Amino acid sequence: MGRLAYVNGRYVPHAQAMVHVEDRGYQFADGVYEVVPVIDGVLVDEEPHLDRLGYSLGELKIAWPVTRPVLRLILRELVAKNGLQRGLVYFQVTRGVAPRDHKFPATAKSALVITTKRMPAPSEAVLRDGVPVSSQPDLRWPRRDIKSISLLPNILAKQAAFEAKAFEAWLVDAAGVVSEGSSTNAWIVKDGAVITAPRTHDILGGITRLSLLDLARNTGIKLVERSFTLAEALAADEAFLTSSSAFVLPVTSIDGKKIGTGKPGSVTQQLRAIYLDNVTRQIKAAS
Repeated sequence: MGRLAYVNGRYVPHAQAMVHVEDRGYQFADGVYEVVPVIDGVLVDEEPHLDRLGYSLGELKIAWPVTRPVLRLILRELVAKNGLQRGLVYFQVTRGVAPRDHKFPATAKSALVITTKRMPAPSEAVLRDGVPVSSQPDLRWPRRDIKSISLLPNILAKQAAFEAKAFEAWLVDAAGVVSEGSSTNAWIVKDGAVITAPRTHDILGGITRLSLLDLARNTGIKLVERSFTLAEALAADEAFLTSSSAFVLPVTSIDGKKIGTGKPGSVTQQLRAIYLDNVTRQIKAAS
């Protein structure tokens, strides 16, 4: 059996998965999404992802397309049908199909699309050497806490980072403050303290970020949730990023400047180990 997608109540071959031309996600980016990692066939941090989906839907006044328990069942069924052991599940909810009009449609039904993708673990070379980051101007709208499918500024930043031979873009506002990455959360370590931006409308509340903060509080590591500048990042002892696809990944240079020793630091390595232990516990609990 080939790869399947889920589109509005049907499991269909991925190559035939389609939405209507007047789906408001296509015409207005009027929708939200989530990406959940899958390890050994288990959805990692599933409940916090569903919590955030509910938050994003509520902020945009989009109805759940199915109930939360039904969505859980669909996610598991698609993972099983595709034999996904390691990778990502992407699910997107839009306001639905309606004649094109900026106002909310009166009768449209929320649309749900789910796909899966296989993804290998980060290579040993990446974990050993870390990744480079490029700073890019933050051009996004003020409600970054909503996981909207409107991602054009993120795409432009990521492309600019790619052209600069960097793994990720860290977004910097006019005051020189780093908010987050184009698809990740940004962290630095200075004098033993782990620093990351507070959860406000200025950043997306990353689920890996949230889990890592909760896990790290029990380790004795000093955690500081505050904004930091690009200048502070360049002078940091360590830096790293978090995301659902990479978990915890060392950042060893920014704009070509070495961070700390230029190698993954001990705090970053400790935090990655803590997070991976948490993933292992979730897999065992699901077995």
